[in-house]
Amino acid sequence: MSDFDCDFFVIGGGSGGVRAARMAAQQGARVVLAEAAALGGTCVNVGCIPKKLYSYAAEFADDFADAAGYGWSVGTPRLDWARLKLKRAAEITRLNGVYEHLLRTAGVQIERGWAQLTGPQSVRVQGADGTRNFRARHILVATGATPYVPDLPGRELVHTSDAMFDLDPFPRRLVVVGGGYIACEFASIFQGLGAQVTLLYRGEQILRGFDRDVRDFIAQEMRKHGVDLRLHCDVEAVARRGEALDVTLEGGTTLAADAVLYATGRVPNTQGLGLELAGAGQDAQGAILVDAHYQSSVPSIHAVGDVTAGLQLTPVALAEAMAVVDRLFGSGQRSVGYELVPTAVFTHPNIGTVGLTEEAARERHGHIAVFRTDFKPLKHTISGSTERTLMKLVVDCATDRVVGLHMVGPEAGEVVQGFAVALRAGATKAVFDSTIGIHPTAAEEFVTMREPVAGPAPAGSAHAIASDAA
Repeated sequence: MSDFDCDFFVIGGGSGGVRAARMAAQQGARVVLAEAAALGGTCVNVGCIPKKLYSYAAEFADDFADAAGYGWSVGTPRLDWARLKLKRAAEITRLNGVYEHLLRTAGVQIERGWAQLTGPQSVRVQGADGTRNFRARHILVATGATPYVPDLPGRELVHTSDAMFDLDPFPRRLVVVGGGYIACEFASIFQGLGAQVTLLYRGEQILRGFDRDVRDFIAQEMRKHGVDLRLHCDVEAVARRGEALDVTLEGGTTLAADAVLYATGRVPNTQGLGLELAGAGQDAQGAILVDAHYQSSVPSIHAVGDVTAGLQLTPVALAEAMAVVDRLFGSGQRSVGYELVPTAVFTHPNIGTVGLTEEAARERHGHIAVFRTDFKPLKHTISGSTERTLMKLVVDCATDRVVGLHMVGPEAGEVVQGFAVALRAGATKAVFDSTIGIHPTAAEEFVTMREPVAGPAPAGSAHAIASDAA
Protein backbone atom coordinates (compact mmCIF):
# COMPACT_ATOMS: atom_id res chain seq x y z
CA MET A 1 0.00 0.00 0.00
CA SER A 2 1.45 3.42 -1.00
CA ASP A 3 2.33 5.95 1.69
CA PHE A 4 1.14 8.67 -0.67
CA ASP A 5 -2.37 9.86 -1.48
CA CYS A 6 -1.25 10.71 -5.01
CA ASP A 7 1.76 10.51 -7.29
CA PHE A 8 1.54 14.10 -8.46
CA PHE A 9 -0.01 17.09 -6.69
CA VAL A 10 -0.34 20.21 -8.83
CA ILE A 11 -0.86 23.58 -7.16
CA GLY A 12 -2.42 25.97 -9.66
CA GLY A 13 -4.98 25.42 -12.41
CA GLY A 14 -3.52 27.72 -15.03
CA SER A 15 -2.12 26.73 -18.40
CA GLY A 16 1.00 25.01 -17.07
CA GLY A 17 -0.73 23.32 -14.16
CA VAL A 18 -3.63 21.97 -16.19
CA ARG A 19 -1.32 20.68 -18.93
CA ALA A 20 0.95 18.94 -16.40
CA ALA A 21 -1.94 17.38 -14.48
CA ARG A 22 -3.69 16.11 -17.59
CA MET A 23 -0.55 14.68 -19.21
CA ALA A 24 0.58 13.00 -15.98
CA ALA A 25 -2.83 11.40 -15.49
CA GLN A 26 -2.75 10.10 -19.06
CA GLN A 27 0.58 8.46 -18.20
CA GLY A 28 -1.18 6.56 -15.43
CA ALA A 29 -0.18 8.74 -12.47
CA ARG A 30 -2.62 9.46 -9.65
CA VAL A 31 -3.02 13.23 -9.91
CA VAL A 32 -4.65 15.88 -7.74
CA LEU A 33 -4.91 19.51 -8.85
CA ALA A 34 -5.83 22.34 -6.47
CA GLU A 35 -7.16 25.70 -7.64
CA ALA A 36 -8.91 28.39 -5.60
CA ALA A 37 -10.12 30.44 -8.57
CA ALA A 38 -11.45 29.70 -12.07
CA LEU A 39 -9.62 27.06 -14.07
CA GLY A 40 -7.40 28.36 -16.83
CA GLY A 41 -5.42 30.82 -14.74
CA THR A 42 -4.42 34.29 -15.85
CA CYS A 43 -4.21 33.45 -19.56
CA VAL A 44 -7.78 32.23 -19.91
CA ASN A 45 -9.50 34.44 -17.37
CA VAL A 46 -7.76 37.82 -17.27
CA GLY A 47 -4.91 37.57 -19.76
CA CYS A 48 -4.22 36.28 -23.26
CA ILE A 49 -7.72 35.19 -24.29
CA PRO A 50 -9.89 38.11 -23.12
CA LYS A 51 -7.15 40.54 -24.14
CA LYS A 52 -7.11 39.15 -27.69
CA LEU A 53 -10.92 39.25 -27.84
CA TYR A 54 -10.89 42.92 -26.82
CA SER A 55 -8.10 43.58 -29.29
CA TYR A 56 -10.32 42.18 -32.06
CA ALA A 57 -13.14 44.42 -30.85
CA ALA A 58 -10.88 47.48 -30.93
CA GLU A 59 -9.67 46.72 -34.48
CA PHE A 60 -13.19 47.23 -35.81
CA ALA A 61 -12.80 50.97 -35.21
CA ASP A 62 -10.08 51.04 -37.87
CA ASP A 63 -12.04 48.68 -40.12
CA PHE A 64 -15.06 50.99 -40.10
CA ALA A 65 -12.84 53.94 -41.04
CA ASP A 66 -10.96 51.98 -43.72
CA ALA A 67 -14.20 50.78 -45.31
CA ALA A 68 -14.97 54.24 -46.69
CA GLY A 69 -11.89 54.06 -48.91
CA TYR A 70 -13.35 50.91 -50.47
CA GLY A 71 -16.70 52.48 -51.28
CA TRP A 72 -18.66 51.42 -48.21
CA SER A 73 -20.96 53.89 -46.47
CA VAL A 74 -20.97 53.03 -42.79
CA GLY A 75 -23.03 54.83 -40.17
CA THR A 76 -21.52 56.21 -37.01
CA PRO A 77 -20.27 53.15 -35.09
CA ARG A 78 -21.09 52.83 -31.39
CA LEU A 79 -19.57 50.42 -28.91
CA ASP A 80 -21.94 48.55 -26.59
CA TRP A 81 -19.44 48.03 -23.77
CA ALA A 82 -21.88 46.05 -21.64
CA ARG A 83 -22.60 43.63 -24.47
CA LEU A 84 -18.90 43.13 -25.20
CA LYS A 85 -18.30 42.29 -21.54
CA LEU A 86 -21.14 39.78 -21.50
CA LYS A 87 -19.95 38.07 -24.67
CA ARG A 88 -16.40 37.85 -23.33
CA ALA A 89 -17.60 36.48 -19.99
CA ALA A 90 -19.68 33.80 -21.71
CA GLU A 91 -16.70 32.65 -23.76
CA ILE A 92 -14.43 32.53 -20.72
CA THR A 93 -17.02 30.52 -18.80
CA ARG A 94 -17.15 28.08 -21.72
CA LEU A 95 -13.36 27.72 -21.63
CA ASN A 96 -13.43 27.15 -17.86
CA GLY A 97 -15.77 24.24 -18.53
CA VAL A 98 -13.51 22.88 -21.27
CA TYR A 99 -10.56 22.85 -18.88
CA GLU A 100 -12.54 21.07 -16.19
CA HIS A 101 -13.81 18.50 -18.70
CA LEU A 102 -10.28 17.80 -19.94
CA LEU A 103 -9.01 17.26 -16.41
CA ARG A 104 -11.85 15.04 -15.26
CA THR A 105 -11.80 12.99 -18.46
CA ALA A 106 -8.09 12.33 -17.90
CA GLY A 107 -8.83 11.18 -14.36
CA VAL A 108 -7.49 14.18 -12.43
CA GLN A 109 -8.99 14.82 -9.00
CA ILE A 110 -9.82 18.53 -8.72
CA GLU A 111 -9.68 20.18 -5.30
CA ARG A 112 -11.30 23.60 -5.01
CA GLY A 113 -9.48 25.74 -2.47
CA TRP A 114 -6.23 27.37 -1.44
CA ALA A 115 -3.31 24.94 -1.40
CA GLN A 116 -0.34 25.36 0.89
CA LEU A 117 2.81 23.30 1.25
CA THR A 118 3.22 21.89 4.74
CA GLY A 119 6.34 19.88 4.00
CA PRO A 120 8.47 18.50 1.17
CA GLN A 121 5.75 15.99 0.25
CA SER A 122 2.63 17.29 1.93
CA VAL A 123 -0.06 19.80 0.96
CA ARG A 124 -3.03 21.26 2.82
CA VAL A 125 -6.06 22.50 0.85
CA GLN A 126 -8.45 24.89 2.54
CA GLY A 127 -11.77 25.04 0.72
CA ALA A 128 -15.36 26.03 1.34
CA ASP A 129 -16.13 22.48 2.54
CA GLY A 130 -13.26 22.32 5.00
CA THR A 131 -9.57 21.38 5.07
CA ARG A 132 -7.98 18.36 3.47
CA ASN A 133 -4.41 17.10 3.75
CA PHE A 134 -2.51 15.19 1.07
CA ARG A 135 0.73 13.28 0.91
CA ALA A 136 2.24 13.47 -2.57
CA ARG A 137 5.21 11.71 -4.14
CA HIS A 138 5.86 14.73 -6.38
CA ILE A 139 4.54 18.30 -6.15
CA LEU A 140 4.38 20.87 -8.93
CA VAL A 141 3.88 24.57 -8.17
CA ALA A 142 2.33 26.40 -11.11
CA THR A 143 0.68 29.41 -9.49
CA GLY A 144 1.84 32.00 -12.03
CA ALA A 145 2.40 35.67 -11.30
CA THR A 146 0.36 38.58 -10.02
CA PRO A 147 0.35 42.29 -10.99
CA TYR A 148 2.72 44.60 -9.17
CA VAL A 149 1.79 48.16 -8.19
CA PRO A 150 4.41 50.34 -6.48
CA ASP A 151 3.68 52.02 -3.19
CA LEU A 152 2.46 55.54 -4.01
CA PRO A 153 -0.19 57.91 -2.64
CA GLY A 154 -3.53 56.82 -4.09
CA ARG A 155 -2.39 53.28 -4.82
CA GLU A 156 -5.81 51.99 -3.78
CA LEU A 157 -7.46 54.02 -6.55
CA VAL A 158 -5.67 52.41 -9.50
CA HIS A 159 -6.50 49.24 -11.43
CA THR A 160 -4.33 46.36 -12.56
CA SER A 161 -4.84 44.43 -15.77
CA ASP A 162 -6.97 41.84 -13.94
CA ALA A 163 -9.77 44.39 -13.52
CA MET A 164 -9.73 46.01 -16.96
CA PHE A 165 -12.15 43.64 -18.66
CA ASP A 166 -15.08 44.50 -16.41
CA LEU A 167 -14.65 48.22 -15.76
CA ASP A 168 -17.92 49.99 -15.11
CA PRO A 169 -18.50 52.47 -16.61
CA PHE A 170 -16.29 52.48 -19.68
CA PRO A 171 -13.41 54.94 -19.00
CA ARG A 172 -13.55 57.82 -21.48
CA ARG A 173 -10.17 59.04 -20.20
CA LEU A 174 -7.69 56.29 -19.36
CA VAL A 175 -4.17 56.77 -18.04
CA VAL A 176 -1.90 53.75 -18.44
CA VAL A 177 1.36 53.60 -16.48
CA GLY A 178 4.07 51.27 -17.80
CA GLY A 179 5.90 50.42 -21.00
CA GLY A 180 5.79 46.65 -21.38
CA TYR A 181 3.49 44.19 -23.16
CA ILE A 182 0.48 44.77 -20.95
CA ALA A 183 0.69 48.55 -20.86
CA CYS A 184 1.08 48.92 -24.61
CA GLU A 185 -1.60 46.38 -25.42
CA PHE A 186 -4.22 47.91 -23.15
CA ALA A 187 -3.35 51.40 -24.38
CA SER A 188 -4.01 50.27 -27.96
CA ILE A 189 -7.13 48.32 -27.05
CA PHE A 190 -8.87 51.07 -25.10
CA GLN A 191 -7.89 53.72 -27.64
CA GLY A 192 -9.52 51.57 -30.33
CA LEU A 193 -12.61 51.05 -28.20
CA GLY A 194 -13.05 54.81 -27.93
CA ALA A 195 -11.14 55.97 -24.86
CA GLN A 196 -8.78 58.93 -24.78
CA VAL A 197 -5.59 57.15 -23.70
CA THR A 198 -2.44 58.59 -22.17
CA LEU A 199 0.45 56.14 -21.81
CA LEU A 200 3.13 57.14 -19.30
CA TYR A 201 6.52 55.44 -19.22
CA ARG A 202 9.49 56.52 -17.13
CA GLY A 203 12.04 55.04 -19.55
CA GLU A 204 13.46 56.36 -22.81
CA GLN A 205 11.33 54.10 -25.02
CA ILE A 206 8.55 51.53 -24.58
CA LEU A 207 8.99 47.74 -24.84
CA ARG A 208 12.43 47.43 -23.31
CA GLY A 209 14.18 44.30 -24.57
CA PHE A 210 12.67 44.43 -28.05
CA ASP A 211 14.60 45.44 -31.16
CA ARG A 212 15.24 49.18 -31.21
CA ASP A 213 13.68 49.66 -34.66
CA VAL A 214 10.56 47.83 -33.47
CA ARG A 215 10.32 50.00 -30.35
CA ASP A 216 10.67 53.26 -32.25
CA PHE A 217 8.31 52.16 -35.01
CA ILE A 218 5.46 50.98 -32.76
CA ALA A 219 5.75 54.14 -30.65
CA GLN A 220 5.26 56.17 -33.82
CA GLU A 221 2.32 54.03 -34.97
CA MET A 222 0.60 54.12 -31.57
CA ARG A 223 0.83 57.90 -31.59
CA LYS A 224 -0.64 57.97 -35.11
CA HIS A 225 -3.52 55.85 -33.82
CA GLY A 226 -4.23 58.45 -31.15
CA VAL A 227 -2.40 57.25 -28.02
CA ASP A 228 -0.80 60.13 -26.13
CA LEU A 229 2.55 58.46 -25.39
CA ARG A 230 4.77 60.30 -22.91
CA LEU A 231 8.27 59.06 -22.20
CA HIS A 232 10.58 59.95 -19.27
CA CYS A 233 7.38 60.43 -17.31
CA ASP A 234 6.36 58.99 -13.96
CA VAL A 235 3.50 59.36 -11.49
CA GLU A 236 3.85 60.88 -8.03
CA ALA A 237 0.30 60.43 -6.77
CA VAL A 238 -3.29 59.62 -7.68
CA ALA A 239 -6.18 61.37 -5.92
CA ARG A 240 -9.96 61.27 -6.11
CA ARG A 241 -11.69 64.38 -7.46
CA GLY A 242 -15.43 63.87 -7.49
CA GLU A 243 -16.20 61.05 -9.92
CA ALA A 244 -12.82 61.45 -11.63
CA LEU A 245 -9.16 61.05 -10.69
CA ASP A 246 -6.27 63.46 -10.65
CA VAL A 247 -2.95 61.94 -11.70
CA THR A 248 -0.02 64.07 -10.53
CA LEU A 249 3.17 63.62 -12.53
CA GLU A 250 6.75 64.34 -11.54
CA GLY A 251 7.18 68.07 -11.87
CA GLY A 252 3.63 68.84 -10.72
CA THR A 253 1.65 68.45 -13.95
CA THR A 254 -1.81 66.94 -13.40
CA LEU A 255 -3.89 64.73 -15.70
CA ALA A 256 -7.62 64.11 -15.30
CA ALA A 257 -8.70 60.49 -15.74
CA ASP A 258 -11.72 58.26 -15.30
CA ALA A 259 -9.48 55.26 -14.63
CA VAL A 260 -5.79 54.56 -14.11
CA LEU A 261 -4.18 51.27 -15.11
CA TYR A 262 -0.87 50.33 -13.53
CA ALA A 263 0.93 47.83 -15.77
CA THR A 264 4.34 48.00 -14.13
CA GLY A 265 5.21 44.33 -14.14
CA ARG A 266 4.20 41.10 -12.46
CA VAL A 267 5.74 39.24 -9.52
CA PRO A 268 5.71 35.49 -8.78
CA ASN A 269 2.53 34.42 -6.99
CA THR A 270 4.21 32.65 -4.07
CA GLN A 271 2.93 34.49 -1.03
CA GLY A 272 1.23 32.15 1.42
CA LEU A 273 2.26 28.97 -0.42
CA GLY A 274 4.33 27.65 2.47
CA LEU A 275 7.54 27.37 0.48
CA GLU A 276 9.54 28.20 3.58
CA LEU A 277 7.96 25.30 5.46
CA ALA A 278 8.81 22.95 2.63
CA GLY A 279 12.35 24.31 2.31
CA ALA A 280 12.14 25.41 -1.33
CA GLY A 281 14.50 28.26 -2.21
CA GLN A 282 13.34 31.58 -3.68
CA ASP A 283 15.05 34.61 -5.16
CA ALA A 284 14.72 38.19 -3.92
CA GLN A 285 11.50 38.70 -5.91
CA GLY A 286 9.91 35.53 -4.55
CA ALA A 287 10.42 33.36 -7.65
CA ILE A 288 11.01 29.67 -6.97
CA LEU A 289 14.57 28.73 -7.84
CA VAL A 290 14.71 25.70 -10.11
CA ASP A 291 17.37 23.79 -12.03
CA ALA A 292 17.36 22.80 -15.70
CA HIS A 293 14.75 20.12 -14.90
CA TYR A 294 12.46 22.60 -13.08
CA GLN A 295 13.31 20.94 -9.78
CA SER A 296 13.55 23.19 -6.75
CA SER A 297 16.07 22.86 -3.94
CA VAL A 298 13.70 20.22 -2.57
CA PRO A 299 13.85 17.17 -4.92
CA SER A 300 10.13 16.39 -4.60
CA ILE A 301 9.02 19.94 -5.49
CA HIS A 302 9.03 21.29 -9.04
CA ALA A 303 7.87 24.62 -10.48
CA VAL A 304 7.09 25.90 -13.97
CA GLY A 305 5.84 29.04 -15.64
CA ASP A 306 5.65 32.56 -14.27
CA VAL A 307 6.22 31.45 -10.67
CA THR A 308 9.86 30.88 -11.63
CA ALA A 309 12.24 33.50 -13.00
CA GLY A 310 11.87 32.34 -16.61
CA LEU A 311 10.07 33.69 -19.67
CA GLN A 312 6.57 34.81 -18.77
CA LEU A 313 4.75 33.33 -21.76
CA THR A 314 1.91 30.80 -21.73
CA PRO A 315 3.42 28.50 -24.39
CA VAL A 316 6.66 28.41 -22.39
CA ALA A 317 4.77 27.27 -19.28
CA LEU A 318 3.08 24.55 -21.36
CA ALA A 319 6.42 23.33 -22.71
CA GLU A 320 7.98 23.30 -19.24
CA ALA A 321 5.00 21.37 -17.87
CA MET A 322 5.43 18.72 -20.55
CA ALA A 323 9.13 18.44 -19.74
CA VAL A 324 8.42 17.88 -16.04
CA VAL A 325 5.81 15.21 -16.72
CA ASP A 326 8.13 13.45 -19.17
CA ARG A 327 10.93 13.45 -16.62
CA LEU A 328 8.78 12.15 -13.74
CA PHE A 329 6.48 9.76 -15.59
CA GLY A 330 7.90 9.31 -19.09
CA SER A 331 11.16 8.75 -20.92
CA GLY A 332 12.89 11.86 -19.63
CA GLN A 333 13.96 12.91 -23.12
CA ARG A 334 11.88 16.09 -23.50
CA SER A 335 13.54 19.47 -23.00
CA VAL A 336 12.67 23.10 -23.64
CA GLY A 337 14.73 25.35 -25.91
CA TYR A 338 14.64 29.05 -25.04
CA GLU A 339 16.89 30.29 -27.83
CA LEU A 340 14.23 31.02 -30.45
CA VAL A 341 10.96 31.61 -28.63
CA PRO A 342 8.56 33.63 -30.81
CA THR A 343 6.27 36.17 -29.23
CA ALA A 344 3.66 38.73 -30.21
CA VAL A 345 2.44 42.00 -28.75
CA PHE A 346 -1.18 42.82 -29.62
CA THR A 347 -0.76 46.52 -30.03
CA HIS A 348 -2.33 48.27 -33.01
CA PRO A 349 -0.60 47.36 -35.26
CA ASN A 350 0.63 44.03 -33.90
CA ILE A 351 4.24 43.08 -33.20
CA GLY A 352 5.69 39.64 -33.96
CA THR A 353 9.29 38.71 -33.23
CA VAL A 354 11.58 35.71 -32.94
CA GLY A 355 15.30 35.46 -32.29
CA LEU A 356 17.86 38.14 -31.55
CA THR A 357 17.46 41.88 -31.71
CA GLU A 358 19.98 43.74 -33.85
CA GLU A 359 21.70 44.93 -30.69
CA ALA A 360 21.97 41.44 -29.18
CA ALA A 361 23.13 39.95 -32.49
CA ARG A 362 25.95 42.49 -32.75
CA GLU A 363 27.06 41.63 -29.24
CA ARG A 364 26.93 37.87 -29.82
CA HIS A 365 28.05 37.51 -33.44
CA GLY A 366 29.89 40.76 -34.14
CA HIS A 367 29.70 40.67 -37.93
CA ILE A 368 26.02 40.85 -38.96
CA ALA A 369 23.93 42.06 -41.86
CA VAL A 370 20.58 43.79 -41.31
CA PHE A 371 17.75 43.83 -43.84
CA ARG A 372 14.85 46.17 -43.18
CA THR A 373 11.82 47.45 -45.05
CA ASP A 374 9.12 49.93 -44.07
CA PHE A 375 6.10 50.25 -46.36
CA LYS A 376 2.42 51.04 -46.66
CA PRO A 377 0.50 47.73 -46.95
CA LEU A 378 -1.57 47.19 -50.08
CA LYS A 379 -4.80 47.47 -48.09
CA HIS A 380 -3.99 51.02 -47.09
CA THR A 381 -3.08 52.25 -50.57
CA ILE A 382 -6.75 53.17 -50.96
CA SER A 383 -8.13 52.92 -47.39
CA GLY A 384 -6.87 56.36 -46.47
CA SER A 385 -4.99 55.05 -43.42
CA THR A 386 -1.41 56.21 -42.82
CA GLU A 387 -0.49 53.01 -41.00
CA ARG A 388 2.76 51.40 -42.15
CA THR A 389 4.42 48.01 -41.71
CA LEU A 390 7.98 47.25 -40.59
CA MET A 391 9.87 44.05 -41.37
CA LYS A 392 13.43 43.24 -40.39
CA LEU A 393 15.89 40.37 -40.70
CA VAL A 394 19.15 40.02 -38.76
CA VAL A 395 21.75 37.71 -40.32
CA ASP A 396 24.95 36.25 -38.85
CA CYS A 397 27.50 36.84 -41.61
CA ALA A 398 29.75 33.97 -40.55
CA THR A 399 27.05 31.33 -41.13
CA ASP A 400 24.47 33.22 -43.23
CA ARG A 401 21.85 32.09 -40.68
CA VAL A 402 18.89 34.35 -39.99
CA VAL A 403 19.17 34.88 -36.24
CA GLY A 404 16.44 37.49 -35.78
CA LEU A 405 13.14 38.24 -37.50
CA HIS A 406 10.88 41.13 -36.52
CA MET A 407 7.60 42.55 -37.80
CA VAL A 408 5.23 45.36 -36.89
CA GLY A 409 2.02 45.16 -38.87
CA PRO A 410 -1.38 43.47 -39.21
CA GLU A 411 -1.43 39.84 -38.04
CA ALA A 412 2.28 39.97 -37.23
CA GLY A 413 1.95 37.10 -34.77
CA GLU A 414 0.37 34.86 -37.39
CA VAL A 415 3.13 35.67 -39.89
CA VAL A 416 6.04 35.26 -37.48
CA GLN A 417 4.81 31.93 -36.08
CA GLY A 418 5.57 30.26 -39.41
CA PHE A 419 8.95 31.91 -39.81
CA ALA A 420 9.85 30.81 -36.27
CA VAL A 421 9.86 27.21 -37.52
CA ALA A 422 12.29 28.20 -40.26
CA LEU A 423 14.64 29.87 -37.79
CA ARG A 424 14.59 26.85 -35.49
CA ALA A 425 15.43 24.71 -38.50
CA GLY A 426 18.50 26.88 -39.13
CA ALA A 427 17.31 28.69 -42.26
CA THR A 428 19.93 30.88 -43.91
CA LYS A 429 19.40 34.13 -45.76
CA ALA A 430 20.11 32.18 -48.95
CA VAL A 431 17.17 29.90 -48.13
CA PHE A 432 14.95 32.95 -47.57
CA ASP A 433 16.12 34.40 -50.89
CA SER A 434 15.40 31.18 -52.79
CA THR A 435 11.89 30.86 -51.34
CA ILE A 436 9.11 32.00 -53.66
CA GLY A 437 6.77 34.49 -52.02
CA ILE A 438 2.99 34.48 -51.96
CA HIS A 439 1.84 37.52 -53.91
CA PRO A 440 0.40 39.92 -53.01
CA THR A 441 0.99 39.57 -49.27
CA ALA A 442 2.96 41.50 -46.69
CA ALA A 443 4.70 38.28 -45.60
CA GLU A 444 6.44 37.91 -48.98
CA GLU A 445 8.62 40.89 -48.06
CA PHE A 446 10.57 38.56 -45.75
CA VAL A 447 11.78 36.58 -48.78
CA THR A 448 12.35 39.51 -51.15
CA MET A 449 14.63 41.79 -49.11
CA ARG A 450 17.99 41.89 -50.90
CA GLU A 451 19.90 45.04 -49.94
CA PRO A 452 21.35 45.09 -46.41
CA VAL A 453 20.88 48.39 -44.61
CA ALA A 454 23.65 47.68 -42.11
CA GLY A 455 26.72 45.48 -42.45
CA PRO A 456 27.99 43.80 -45.62
CA ALA A 457 26.25 40.77 -47.10
CA PRO A 458 28.17 37.50 -46.66
CA ALA A 459 30.41 36.85 -49.68
CA GLY A 460 29.00 34.36 -52.13
CA SER A 461 25.55 34.14 -50.57
CA ALA A 462 22.40 34.32 -52.67
CA HIS A 463 21.46 37.72 -51.29
CA ALA A 464 24.97 39.09 -51.88
CA ILE A 465 24.80 38.04 -55.52
CA ALA A 466 21.32 39.51 -55.89
CA SER A 467 22.42 42.76 -54.27
CA ASP A 468 25.41 43.08 -56.57
CA ALA A 469 23.22 42.51 -59.61
CA ALA A 470 20.49 44.95 -58.53
